[in-house]
Amino acid sequence: MLDANIKQQLKTYLQMLRHPIELVASLDNSDKARDMEQLVQEIAECSDKVSVRLDGNYNLRPSFSIAKQGEEGRVRFAGLPMGHEFTSLLLGLLHVGGHPPKVEADVIEQIKGLQAPANGGHFETVISLSCHNCPDVVQAFNTIAALNPAFSHTMIDGGMFQPLVEQRKVMAVPTVFQGTQGNSSESFGSGRMTLEEIVAKLDTGAAEKDAAKLNAKGEFDVLIVGGGPAGAAAAIYAARKGVKTGIVTERFGGQVLDTLGIENFISVKETEGPKLVAALEQHVKEYDIDVMNLQRAKGLQKLSDGKVEIELENGAKLTSKSIILSTGARWREMNVPGEAEYRNKGVAYCPHCDGPLYKGKRVAVIGGGNSGVEAAIDLAGIVKEVTLFEFDTKLKADAVLQKKLYSLPNVKVILNALTTEVNGDGTKVYGLSYKDRATNEVKQLELEGIFVQIGLLPNTDWLKGSLELSKHGEIVVDHKGHTSMEGVFAAGDCTTAPYKQIIIAMGEGANASLAAFDHLIRQ
Repeated sequence: MLDANIKQQLKTYLQMLRHPIELVASLDNSDKARDMEQLVQEIAECSDKVSVRLDGNYNLRPSFSIAKQGEEGRVRFAGLPMGHEFTSLLLGLLHVGGHPPKVEADVIEQIKGLQAPANGGHFETVISLSCHNCPDVVQAFNTIAALNPAFSHTMIDGGMFQPLVEQRKVMAVPTVFQGTQGNSSESFGSGRMTLEEIVAKLDTGAAEKDAAKLNAKGEFDVLIVGGGPAGAAAAIYAARKGVKTGIVTERFGGQVLDTLGIENFISVKETEGPKLVAALEQHVKEYDIDVMNLQRAKGLQKLSDGKVEIELENGAKLTSKSIILSTGARWREMNVPGEAEYRNKGVAYCPHCDGPLYKGKRVAVIGGGNSGVEAAIDLAGIVKEVTLFEFDTKLKADAVLQKKLYSLPNVKVILNALTTEVNGDGTKVYGLSYKDRATNEVKQLELEGIFVQIGLLPNTDWLKGSLELSKHGEIVVDHKGHTSMEGVFAAGDCTTAPYKQIIIAMGEGANASLAAFDHLIRQ
């Protein structure tokens, strides 16, 4: 299972174990079980602090738990944690073995103080091994389980346990279920979630405590709303000027966290969104920047003394001499009947994450730009059949992508088509309706999945009535990032600046930050 290089790295990491652990495998007669037995044995060979038992009786087989010797295992993998999930395995070994997680001290204390919910403290996360968002969720719950004995967690590979996926009607990953061990069927959440988000959701008093802390922050010189590339660049440029700088963000990294391949970030030949966000976060931490994560802005107003106030969803209010808005954008929805009802039940927005769940099935991709055509190409290697729908009379994707698309035997392209409805049986999608724009005839297509790839919408709904917005909802800015309100600047995908690219957002963030500093020194 593990090559010589990985084994050597594993030996080095396992030297960090502070106390013995054991791997307890629950196996059957399948080939995957034999692979799992080989995996746990090879892990044990890398450290004298790791032992193996093959007499586990967990209901999901094959699976194995990681336990401190003498204790019941609270971190479990139902499936082979390879690919993106190998890091989850490694961290699980270390954290159960007593090596402290790289988490802020106050978060660790918050985790240790959590009480198990009334409906049980066991969680199960259904993942696909190709999903780049899944490891964050798995690692978060594993950390909670390692630190707090009231909680336990099982990673479930949806590709290995298809009957369970069908039974629970899982149509998107990661999907988390909650309950008692062996009966975790109540939905907890789906999609990317950070450790802090999960802890906040489990800690019922977190919102009030957060609001009190935020209200006591005092006045900022530069306050950035939004933690994507534009916001990170703005914060770094502001902090380097020696002014009091803060970032308030719903999710540090923003849309980039959901981006897999990045090949046009100059000087970096190839990277992935989560890796770029980790680098941004590390760079921000090099400076005295107050990062307030998991906070959603609700309102913006100019105060009588010339300062600007941001109101948050939890009721907290932050004031600053200048504000930089970098709230980014989100996936555009079709806004047709059935879309909201069947989101994560056949309607999806991340083909790379959720594609493996549709193996051998029929799916549609909505959108003929680069994102839509790339999604159709990726899905064609997994699903039975892909039908791509484009509203216009021709595809907008790059020629090289179109050439690849039309070479695939299981891909069909329908042009001049308007999706009118998502059809389902109450629990999952079974088709869609669309109108042929040339004839106005409404047609139906039977399928099991719909992947929406029709662009982005700026996250500016909360600013309506406060600032000048374009007809597309973008914040109107000039060449220096000034908005219609004095002291308020904006940058990135939420603005009227053309070309929504990561590298451009970073430049715009730096530009707005320099303009904000110029505003400060002139007051």
